[in-house]
Amino acid sequence: MAVLFVTGTGTEVGKTVTTAAIAAAALARGRSVAVLKPAQTGVAAHEPGDVAEVERLAGAVTTAELARYPEPLAPATAARRAGMPPMGPQEIVEAAAELTASHDLVLVEGAGGLLVRLDADGHTLADAARLADAPVLVVARAGLGTLNDTALTALALRTYGLSCPGVVIGSWPAAPDLAARCNLADLPDAAGAPLLGRIPEGAGALPPGVFRAGAVRWLSAALALR
Repeated sequence: MAVLFVTGTGTEVGKTVTTAAIAAAALARGRSVAVLKPAQTGVAAHEPGDVAEVERLAGAVTTAELARYPEPLAPATAARRAGMPPMGPQEIVEAAAELTASHDLVLVEGAGGLLVRLDADGHTLADAARLADAPVLVVARAGLGTLNDTALTALALRTYGLSCPGVVIGSWPAAPDLAARCNLADLPDAAGAPLLGRIPEGAGALPPGVFRAGAVRWLSAALALR
């Protein structure tokens, strides 16, 4: 059984689509997959969240969402403003462990970047991953500035004693500029981990069948077989 945390170098870098692609690739290889979203922010109670998008794109995955806060803010801030309890590392680890009992792969998708606060005590996704003794995949942007963002995330992972299997570019442009092309070679150095895939820009808008067929090409097979 395997648990893989998915974080980003920031917000809107393609974490959800990347999570869906990993799930789709794993399903294509005959594995059972669960996707856990500890804290969904910025989505009303009646609206579909990130796990619904993963299920739409990837197919037959088990989904779980532990907490939902209406404002598009960091989980700790959103919980405080909504007068709702925050979701801490222990609850996340317990939920992930329960899912591992019946699934080959459990993907835990964070909110924002690695060190975004989950609660008033300052706990982060890194604390949950450390408690779970699980690796953390980094989703990064393609273009200028991503090397610094990725290096800082990698530094934080090392500080917490966390392993990183690699980096995925969450939105690879159809016409990459010079910086993006150079980053293909430079991102592994910045991350201290291999580049494990590129998700095409706009992949989330593809028909689900096309998305699922593409996922096995966009990502290293190592991600689906963790």
